[in-house]
Parts: sequence; C-alpha cells; structure tokens
Amino acid sequence: MKPLDQDASSEANVESGKLSPSWSAANVPDDFTLVAVGDLILDDALYPKLRRESPVLIEILQGADVTFGNFEGNAIDLRTFGGYPEAESGGSWLISSPKVPQDLKSMGFNLVGRANNHTTDWGVKGMRYTSELLEKAGIVHAGTGETLAEARAPQFLCVPAGRISLVSIASRFEPISRAIDPLGQIPGQPGLNALRTTRYVMVSPERLAELAKIRDAQPKGSVRASLMASDAKTGTVTLFGTKYRANAEAGDSISFSFSVDERDRKEVLRNIRQGKQTSDFAIATMHTHEPGNYSTVPPDFLPMLARQAIDNGADAFIGHGPHQLRGIEIYKGKPIFYSLGNFFFMENTQQPITRDEFEKDNVEPMSMTEAEFMEHRRVHGVFKDRVWFESVIAVNRYDAHGSIKEIRLHPIEMHWKDARDADRGIPHLASAEASKRILEHLQKLSQPYGTEIDIRNGIGIIRISNQE
Repeated sequence: MKPLDQDASSEANVESGKLSPSWSAANVPDDFTLVAVGDLILDDALYPKLRRESPVLIEILQGADVTFGNFEGNAIDLRTFGGYPEAESGGSWLISSPKVPQDLKSMGFNLVGRANNHTTDWGVKGMRYTSELLEKAGIVHAGTGETLAEARAPQFLCVPAGRISLVSIASRFEPISRAIDPLGQIPGQPGLNALRTTRYVMVSPERLAELAKIRDAQPKGSVRASLMASDAKTGTVTLFGTKYRANAEAGDSISFSFSVDERDRKEVLRNIRQGKQTSDFAIATMHTHEPGNYSTVPPDFLPMLARQAIDNGADAFIGHGPHQLRGIEIYKGKPIFYSLGNFFFMENTQQPITRDEFEKDNVEPMSMTEAEFMEHRRVHGVFKDRVWFESVIAVNRYDAHGSIKEIRLHPIEMHWKDARDADRGIPHLASAEASKRILEHLQKLSQPYGTEIDIRNGIGIIRISNQE
C-alpha cells in the first residue's frame, strides 16, 4: 500500500479526531529569542537605576521576544492589602514594593513563574494582591491559583512572534502553600502548583541495620503498625519522619534520592502538553532546592522530569531555586537550565522585617535597624559567599521550528563585596575577570550533560550544529 503523504495524513487525523503530530513543533519566526534569568528577589523599583548604571544589561532584557524570570516573594502595599505574614514562610518573609511589577515590565520582563517556596509568605491575600499587580502591569504569570487546577494550568502570553504558554511548578514549597482542588462539598484551597516528592537518605546496609535497631527500640505503640508494614514492604527504615534506604556502594558517605508523586507528575506533564497544543511555543519552569542549596548537582528526579517536559511539548525548561548555577543540557534540540541562580538577590535590603524573622535569629526586635539585621544575618548565615551573587543571563535563539540555534550566556555580578550594602543583590554585567570565572564554572557544571560552552569576549556561547 502506498504510504499516506502529508496532506493525506493530516486529513486522516482530522477524520479520526486526533491531533496532528505537528502539535509538538513550535511555530515562531526564525531567530525567535527567549531571555531567561533566575530568581527575582528585589524590594523596590530599580529600572531607572539599572538604565543609568547598566544600559547594556537592560538592552539584553528588552531585546527579546520573551523575557522570563522567577518572581519570588510578594509585591504588596502594607497600607491597603489587609493581610498579614503567615506563621510559616519559605525561609524569610519576602516583600516587595507594589511598584515592582510595573518596574519589571519596564525592564523588559513579560513572563514570570510564581510557584516557589515564598508564594504565600504573606498568605493567600498576599498571593492574590501580587497577582493583581502583575496583571495590571501586563506581565503574564503562572503557577498559582484559587484551586490546584488553576495553579497547574498553562498561562498564555501573546506577543508578535506568537502565543507562548507557561507552566510553573515547585518541588520546594511550604505545605500550607499547596493548592488543592474542591471535592463535593469541600471547597478548594488557593495556592501553588506543587510537585510532591519523598526524600530517601541513602546509607550503607550496615548503617541501615543500626537505624532499624533504633527505630525498633522506641516505646511500644509509638510507631504505627502501618509504618512498620510499609518499611518491611519497601525495605526502608523510617525514623522520626526521615526515610532511609540501603545503598551497597555508600560506604561511610550519605546521599539523597527522591521519588515523585505520580499523580502530580502526570498532571504537570498533561498541562505542559495542553499548553503546547494550544500555543506556538511552550515553556516549563521549576523551582527546586533539592537536594539542598549547597549542591551544584540537581536532584535525581529533575533530569527525568525536565526531559519528559520536553517530550510533552516544552521548548525550554528553566530551573531555579538553589540560588546558584547548575549545569545546562541540550535535549532534542531544546535547552534545559537546571538552575539559573539569581538575577536580583536583594535579601540584604528587605524591609520591613517581621517579628518572627528577628526571633528566628535570636535577635531582639527593634534592637537594630532592618539593614543592620539583614547584614548581620548575611555575614553569619548561609548567603555570605560570592557564589550566590554571580550568575548568567541566558539569551536563547531558536529557528522557526523551535529548535535552539544558539545560546549566549552573559555573566552578571550582584555587588558581593562592594562598599555599599544597599547595592548588594542588584545585577550588573560582570567584569572580565569575573566573567571568565563564572563561565569556566558553568562549563564544568555542564560537562556531565555533554554541553560545550565556548567562551569568547566574556560571553559563553552554545551552538547547536546537529539539530533534531
């Protein structure tokens, strides 16, 4: 039998009620450009300052068809929003001036992810208030909603180059932030698009046996029978809420492995597919801290999920969360950024500060200014090192079918050691020395994925010669 030609094949799909296989291909102009950055943690309007001090950086942001970042925190006016900080935050209660969404729009941002561990720092009211300000500014955002279905749904940005879909996901989130769908008489819960995971601590068989002895030595009745049955079935040891598994090659070391909730995984991929099937170009973005901010290697579940996202139509997978760079992979002609680190990282100038935040650090509230407290916490806390204040802007250039042609990586610094504390966390294009250091670091991080980054004139370049 003579094989169906393309037109006949399309007609067959129409008659069968099935989508044409062409749904997975992008439909954008040649040289379509996506600019992607990591976390946006800023506290006030900075566009005029950046335009004066870093005009080339602004040109990069404004010169793309789509400019994306992860909006981390809440933009609220404390005088009018009528809410309050939640009892639990994503680590701190991030707050931005209500001017920030419009300011980001002026910089060139037109698309942001919202699913992250700071989504409900200021409660559902803060989440809603932020949504209203972003929409008023004309920035499309995804990852939050009044129900889980709404939080998971793709959101769409229409630009001259086409219709762009975005699905925003978080594996690192506060339990209170997770959106839930209604059931019968039970209303839904507003929140974010969560991908639930279970962490396993991998230890040697000998250590697992010792942990089992500790578990079994607990007072009778303090360990549920169902937990013991589950451990026996799966070969795990659950001790004080932590799950352990044996790894014959562990020796004296400890590592972490993660399993993904299958319901969440399938629904996330279905929404990515839905987004691509009704748009010209699709982006999936993921906020994850696992296995921890210390790690330049993504958690073991993330490469699988990122590739599955592309298999389901995503033209780019943009990761963020650990506040530092992780490697870049090119999969089927599409980029996977395992973490783009920070773009704005202005924790140092956050104000006002909640009472709980002072008390978490055992500092008497009002004993110092907010700026003095934040600098004290930075120096004595986690984010004192240079690695948190260096990153890249990724400029992705595509062909008309959505395959990546070239990625240009522009290194940025965020005033790690400048004299003025008020400037810390604000980006500018990196010096020649810093550019070399940042890009050589990113080269090493990307080598395990077979990605080659050429460094020319302080810019990292990834060129794709054999596109699929």
